[in-house]
Amino acid sequence: MSNINLDAKIPAGALEDKWDNHKFSVKLVNPANRRKFRVVIVGSGLAGASAAATLGELGYHVQLLTFHDSPRRAHSIAAQGGINAAKNYPNDGDSVKRLFYDTIKGGDFRAREANVHRLAQVSVNIIDQCVSQGVPFAREYAGLLDNRSFGGAQVSRTFYARGQTGQQLLLGAYQALARQVHLGNVELHNRTEMLDMVMKDGRAVGVVARDLITGAIHSYSGHAVVLATGGYGNVFYLSTNAMASNVTAAWRAHKRGALMANPCFTQIHPTCIPASDEFQSKLTLMSESLRNDGRIWVPQNAEDTRSPEQIPDSERDYFLERMYPSFGNLAPRDIASRASKRQVDVGKGVGPIKNGVYLDFDEAINRLGAPVIEERYGNLLQMYERITGEDPYKMPMRIYPAVHYTMGGLWVDYNLMSNVEGLYVLGEANFSDHGANRLGASALMQGLSDGYFVLPATITDYLAPQLGEAPISTEDPIFKQAEAAVRDRTNQMVAIKGTHSPDHFHRELGKIIWEHCGMERSAESLDKALAEIPVLREQFWNDVRVLGDTESFNQSVEKAGRVADFLEFGEELVLDARRREESCGGHFRVEYQTEDGEALRNDDDFAHVSAWEWEGEGNEPTLHREPLVYENVHLATRSYK
Repeated sequence: MSNINLDAKIPAGALEDKWDNHKFSVKLVNPANRRKFRVVIVGSGLAGASAAATLGELGYHVQLLTFHDSPRRAHSIAAQGGINAAKNYPNDGDSVKRLFYDTIKGGDFRAREANVHRLAQVSVNIIDQCVSQGVPFAREYAGLLDNRSFGGAQVSRTFYARGQTGQQLLLGAYQALARQVHLGNVELHNRTEMLDMVMKDGRAVGVVARDLITGAIHSYSGHAVVLATGGYGNVFYLSTNAMASNVTAAWRAHKRGALMANPCFTQIHPTCIPASDEFQSKLTLMSESLRNDGRIWVPQNAEDTRSPEQIPDSERDYFLERMYPSFGNLAPRDIASRASKRQVDVGKGVGPIKNGVYLDFDEAINRLGAPVIEERYGNLLQMYERITGEDPYKMPMRIYPAVHYTMGGLWVDYNLMSNVEGLYVLGEANFSDHGANRLGASALMQGLSDGYFVLPATITDYLAPQLGEAPISTEDPIFKQAEAAVRDRTNQMVAIKGTHSPDHFHRELGKIIWEHCGMERSAESLDKALAEIPVLREQFWNDVRVLGDTESFNQSVEKAGRVADFLEFGEELVLDARRREESCGGHFRVEYQTEDGEALRNDDDFAHVSAWEWEGEGNEPTLHREPLVYENVHLATRSYK
């Protein structure tokens, strides 16, 4: 166990002044010197693309790695509903302070105050930045930017571009990135997957990556390394994430010393299309924005077999409106998800295998007309019809919760630097802004905040003292050793020649974690998972079958490496859930709940960040704690009733 001091480097002073004062206090790199610095960025989603574009624009030399064929393919495109910003255009009472408080409360008081307040401050600038890039946000009749509501808020602060907001924002960041690639400030390496992080003298100095087309192993060296590689939701196998989404980059950095914080804080999204069979490999997200005009219900009678349109209003249970009248169908994701699960658990599920609830637009269509609903949500409803064969304009949609976003991630301080010097972590890959539950439309906000505004302002403090120092050469023995280790691990998997595919082990791992550490967890279920995962991992290393070789395009090799990391990471996720003996946000321990079934926090013992240190294979990781101190909000039991 190393002596790690979790210094969050939170600036002194009043909350509303911390960010401005901090920007003034950090060391700067003058424009003529920026070209002397090289930064390696891994990941090309909103956080990575915006960071690379901004650093390139400032004059730094950036090497950007993405395992996609184009940065435009990053999973940020799948974010549908919108992006939050405290501009108060509808004049309904919003402010930076209210967005800050909603985010802290929505995360069940398990996020760092200073980071969240900065996010709320910067949100105002993000919209201006994106509008100037030409992002086609929805507009009102008068031409002003339109807003809609999202879960966990009683104001309209969500800017949107129909149901494809993430895609449009990513295109904005991509065009800024492409300009820097053209100017030579950003070196873009497509189809390149990071497989290790290289350390020298306690600092992150580069990464080792595999060319996914040729199989060749290459090293990339820089004055600093930035990971913007998304979340780990695919550890559950079935999730709303793209099938290529994985934990590998973050996990390999973790094994080099970066702490993994709050991995048990995984979010279940309430509005996904239910699984149709056990061999399905991905679930499809239906945007939370649908809950603005859609009403969620189940039949009051569990034995009711009528078609939904034949069930009168008096025989329907609009359970979110009944249970949470103040917020209704816009209750936060964790609360709405558990409410839907309980309806299905008592036998009121709908659909062919009774594993969903209804999301009904009938009342909104009658009130507003089908053209208005089509204008707001047309592409989402079209996607639903293509997948299910059911017309949502005529029949209620069927939805059910699914794993979506991960609030946990690598630990970072206020500057977004991990405990490893020189390693910065952005967006969903870090833990910093959402606590135990993310409010809808806040993921895009955090990714762009980190990439456009925070990292460019804080990385200078680390780079400035290195002026005159060249990056470590990739011919250095430390890089050659890391390359050899990557080759050995890959060759070891190929040489096993077992009987089961990587997908088989991934599916089995997902079943264990979903069943024992899903929407509800208990000491008993978590202990079962902790017993079963090591057995499955041993089976993998004795019986996985990886077809082909390592010296060419081979997706079986790619999958095997990612599943191997999930098998290690999954155990740490479950261990974190086992140690956190309270319920908060997305982490619901059945032993800790109120009389009416709501989460019961334990602020005396668990108002902290759990940051885990890797201690080697077969050894239990060491837990470090960062206390969460609330000076500007009052710790309270979360209520949306």
